[in-house]
Amino acid sequence: MTAENIHSVYFVGAGGIGMSALVRYFLSQGVHVAGYDRTTCELTEQLCREGACIHYEDNPALIPDTCRNAHHTLVIYTPAIPAEHKEMAFFREGGFNIRKRAEVLGVLTRQMKGLCVAGTHGKTTTTAMTAHLLHQSHVGCNAFLGGITKNYGTNYLLAPKSPYVVIEADEFDRSFHHLRPFASIITSADADHLDIYGTEEAYMESFAHYTSLIQPGGALIVHRGAQIQERVQEGVRRYDYSRSEGDFHAENIRIGDGRIVFDFVSPMGNIANVELGVPVSINIDNGIAAMALAQIAGATEEEIRTAMITFGGVDRRFDFKLKTDRIVFLSDYAHHPEEIRQSIASLREVFGGRRLTAIFQPHLFTRTRDFYKDFAKSLSQLDEVILTDIYPAREKPLPGVTSQIIYDELRPDMERVLCKVTDVPTIIEQGDYDVLIVLGAGDVDNHCAQITQILKKKYAIG
Repeated sequence: MTAENIHSVYFVGAGGIGMSALVRYFLSQGVHVAGYDRTTCELTEQLCREGACIHYEDNPALIPDTCRNAHHTLVIYTPAIPAEHKEMAFFREGGFNIRKRAEVLGVLTRQMKGLCVAGTHGKTTTTAMTAHLLHQSHVGCNAFLGGITKNYGTNYLLAPKSPYVVIEADEFDRSFHHLRPFASIITSADADHLDIYGTEEAYMESFAHYTSLIQPGGALIVHRGAQIQERVQEGVRRYDYSRSEGDFHAENIRIGDGRIVFDFVSPMGNIANVELGVPVSINIDNGIAAMALAQIAGATEEEIRTAMITFGGVDRRFDFKLKTDRIVFLSDYAHHPEEIRQSIASLREVFGGRRLTAIFQPHLFTRTRDFYKDFAKSLSQLDEVILTDIYPAREKPLPGVTSQIIYDELRPDMERVLCKVTDVPTIIEQGDYDVLIVLGAGDVDNHCAQITQILKKKYAIG
């Protein structure tokens, strides 16, 4: 996958957060990059400014001439693209080299030492933390991330002289089975994507297979709460971690005044007085995992300590928009019941007895069908919930599956509202809030800028 044998790369679904990192990689290789996406957005516009040629209509006639030679064009697509996509049909019928995004990332893990982060929850933040720790160290790294980092304003980092590539290992569609990690974190393994896997057993088996792909001489680091069966190759070091116990863990945790500081305990050398740049309690676990990978790659104690406090976070992962004594407003990508539970627990720990309200948009009809009772149980830990209609993404509606089935299972005595996502700004204008969080992986986050302005005006924040 170099400029020597690929002259052009065409992306079907160029604006996806994982796809766009590869767009940036191939732009850095000096090849012609073009592609399609369903709608324009800030990310696709940025990719166009960086040199990609992207259009927004599924029309083979719009594919540029530079991407019509099957011998020199690589086509990369996302599994979210529907089977009847016209441009994909054009490429299939023309005999083009067509690859999933995950297959391309898999090639990179064969060319470099892959430091991969897998798990149902926490992988984007942990991957971004790992990339930041190494990027700020003498080791350096290339990185393909599942979110836009606050530190760099991108989801892709390039370091041609570094032997390491940091990759978010996505279990959707068994994508992570294409990777060949040198070392990997597994943050969690709670059943998800049952529309793909069918059963919880099949989902867990996919993680067992993933552990078998780690290369001899490398390492597997598993969170103590992740109940997975492992099949590591001979010569793979095995560690565990958690907040309070394991080969890697934290001691002397100090939480207060908006800060979290702890001592990092590691078989490779302890690091005292580590402070989190994004002080939410779940980032203790994420930080422990990231520091473990950074140590394996060779980052020093002082490099790690300095980088941890400067980590600015990732868009839509505990992404604070306002933070005052009167009002706190933030956005988090949590879209699985366990993620939501952890988000709420983290906010309770940091903000004590303050009143907590969430705006939650369920993501996918199948996930809502499979976990509606678990969603309600997690959301019932709030003081108030504003529950919107379901974001369908790639799916068509399912009979009887609406947000109402979550609403009906909520704690009966809690304050709750069921509404369309477009009604959210009006509801916020009429309510009173203390700590407000937007939860979900859909398009509810598009309203965050408007909500921020509403809250600034409501609470006279300059």
